[in-house]
Amino acid sequence: MNTGENQQALRQIIDFTRLLSLVILLLHFYIACYAAFAHWELTAPVVDRILLNIQKLPLFQGLLAPKAAALLLLFISLLGAKGKIDEHIKRSTIWVYLLLGLLLYWGSYVFLLSSAEATIATALYIGTTAIGYLLILSGGTLLSRLIKLQLDKDIFNRLNESFPQEERLLENEYSINLPAQYNLQGKKRRSWINIINPFRALLVIGTPGAGKSYFVIRHVITQHIQKGFALFLYDFKYDDLTRIAYNTLLKHQDKYPVKPRFYVINFDDLSRTHRCNPLDPDTMNDITDATEASRTIMLGLNREWIKKQGDFFVESPINFVTAIIWFLKKYQDGRYCTLPHVIELMQAPYEQLFSLLRTEPEIEVLINPFVSAFEQEAVDQLEGQIASAKISMARLVSPQLYYVLSGNDFTLDLNNPREPKLICLGNNPLKQQVYGAVLSLYISRAIKLVNQKNRLKSSLVFDEFPTIYFNGIDSLIATARSNKVATTLGVQDYSQLKKDYGREQAEVVMNIVGNVISGQVTGETAKQLSERFGKILQRRESVSINSSDTSVSRSTQLDAAVPPATIASLSSGEFVGMVADDPQCRIELKAFHAEILNDHKAIAKEEKAYVPIPLIRNVDATTIQENYERVKAEVQQILTSAPAPE
Repeated sequence: MNTGENQQALRQIIDFTRLLSLVILLLHFYIACYAAFAHWELTAPVVDRILLNIQKLPLFQGLLAPKAAALLLLFISLLGAKGKIDEHIKRSTIWVYLLLGLLLYWGSYVFLLSSAEATIATALYIGTTAIGYLLILSGGTLLSRLIKLQLDKDIFNRLNESFPQEERLLENEYSINLPAQYNLQGKKRRSWINIINPFRALLVIGTPGAGKSYFVIRHVITQHIQKGFALFLYDFKYDDLTRIAYNTLLKHQDKYPVKPRFYVINFDDLSRTHRCNPLDPDTMNDITDATEASRTIMLGLNREWIKKQGDFFVESPINFVTAIIWFLKKYQDGRYCTLPHVIELMQAPYEQLFSLLRTEPEIEVLINPFVSAFEQEAVDQLEGQIASAKISMARLVSPQLYYVLSGNDFTLDLNNPREPKLICLGNNPLKQQVYGAVLSLYISRAIKLVNQKNRLKSSLVFDEFPTIYFNGIDSLIATARSNKVATTLGVQDYSQLKKDYGREQAEVVMNIVGNVISGQVTGETAKQLSERFGKILQRRESVSINSSDTSVSRSTQLDAAVPPATIASLSSGEFVGMVADDPQCRIELKAFHAEILNDHKAIAKEEKAYVPIPLIRNVDATTIQENYERVKAEVQQILTSAPAPE
């Protein structure tokens, strides 16, 4: 307890110790330089008799011991010294005072050893020693007033926000392991981002240029191929990721029990694309499959409908397309069940089309509202129900699209143990409104086939996920874990996801994933992520300065481990996130804030040696046009076979 009496007693002890130091130093001067004092007539017989006895003490034997004792007592007195703390005092000034003082204090022996006259040498010795003593006293006093604060050195609070991270490499047959380095109290340390359970889904967030593909998604692709995963890849900027997948597969085909096949779907280079019918009748078991396909394609073409699901003028076009898909599935055992045939059949005159559709009993409930409106001549209502579907689907009328969608080079069951596949879907940012809807249909149908029991482990990678529409992403993440399906979603920002999928679906996607890796993001996304990463214990310092005193208070409090402002200022390649563990491998340090380490030279060398996607077939304009005309002719043939209207 700091009472006034204690403070006064301490000050008296300090003063006495310093006085004793001065007394010893003065006695040393008198004894060591007695001849000069005698010359100056500063001696007295009484003093000499007293000092004669003192001189016999071991302390005053020689020149070093008394000076060392005086200096030691000075240091002891400085330990208890307390002055007003000054934030402007610099360490360099204190070191200059102390080092120069010690140099003069001990270096003054040079004058005693010199051949100069005794009185001059003594005067120089005493003066130099005294100056050194005063410099040491001044430096020590300044040292007690020095304030050590981190307020100016760590203005962005980065040292406080650093925390221990996982430094072990935790690897299993499914894991994704990313080497990284992080900052812990100003020191760089190596770490690992271990996604040991990718089946709990991985969400990769970051604004353009944050490094999502280069630092994270490419490693998901390469490591999963190296571990024998079947792969379904949505490549938004084709063929950046597709080339990585293809060349990695060429090196690691031996990792698969059955050699996998590599398939590509893209609508720009038809010589390097396979053909696949997403409405393959063999994969549609009941009318709900047709409904799901219809909803996916219509909402993919009209993204604003996503927020209006349930409305009459949204559900009516979906039911209309469902009816046509299921009719073609049942007609001649699905011989003409393709999306191009659906598009062409929709354009038929109502009278002829309804007569045809009424021949299939299973879709009678679906077409009944349309038939009733037609028979009652409610043209405005009928056009409102059907025209939006016809106009939307008309955007897909393209010989190139028809060519790819009407073929049957492969099926979408990529994790079939007897025939594993790597399937890459390529989009084009310049045509994403059209291509995205068709690719959404591929994705919807593929996931339906993948998410089944007794299949191979598989990896679904969606780069720029909001550019396609898949209604069941939440159920996929929730249920596919037991079927060994790993889902990776690339998203630029929560607001982008909310715009394309609606607030409710976006919140589900953000909250249901177990693994999150985020680069630079701002706004609401940064706030959500900061809350997800939690709080850590941080030190706080505050300084109060007035005319008589300076006080420093230090405290600890829980604060955000990674504040939103920190997430908003991440550099490219720097990521924050949290990983999920499983009962077989617990991870205590799940959160991370680290820089992922890519071997840039090795990657550049590897990419330079990549071989291009191989030529699949030679396709010319004549072949494409002939296929286009064949689809139209087959639809006319179907309409011709329809019964005459009553």
